Amino acid sequence: MLTAIYPGSFDPITNGHLDVIGRASRLADRLVVGVLLNSNKNPLFPIEERVEMTREAVKGFKNIEVTHFDGLLVGFAERESAQIIVRGIRAISDYEFELQMALMNRRLKPDLETVFLMASEQYSFVSSRIIKEVARLGGDIGGLVPPHVESHLRARFQRS
Repeated sequence: MLTAIYPGSFDPITNGHLDVIGRASRLADRLVVGVLLNSNKNPLFPIEERVEMTREAVKGFKNIEVTHFDGLLVGFAERESAQIIVRGIRAISDYEFELQMALMNRRLKPDLETVFLMASEQYSFVSSRIIKEVARLGGDIGGLVPPHVESHLRARFQRS
């Protein structure tokens, strides 16, 4: 069975993420979406809420699991018995960073492959960071995130 992992902070998950997830789910028998608990970042949503939003967003897929992890990505891959890391690329600037990470991961675990999937054109500008900023300022993020994520964002910024 071919297992792939798609790691990210998903703070929050966007339709760009879902586009990559949908395409990646066709490349593997099992796709594990790993929500990163990164102590160096200050996420808008706690890990439990990010996992919940991600699970809700992918519930229509048969071969996708959602979990969280911290530590090295290669350790997460080992725990999940993954052979492939999936990463989305929006722009050349993403590629430069992702290439460095892929090469380090290959050095740490040579049999683990990284597969880059290009963002679909309609999502090539979408990032969680820009979605949060537009939502915080009251802008329209419809069509860029799943409706339940839009609701979470509206609720979060009404409390702020």
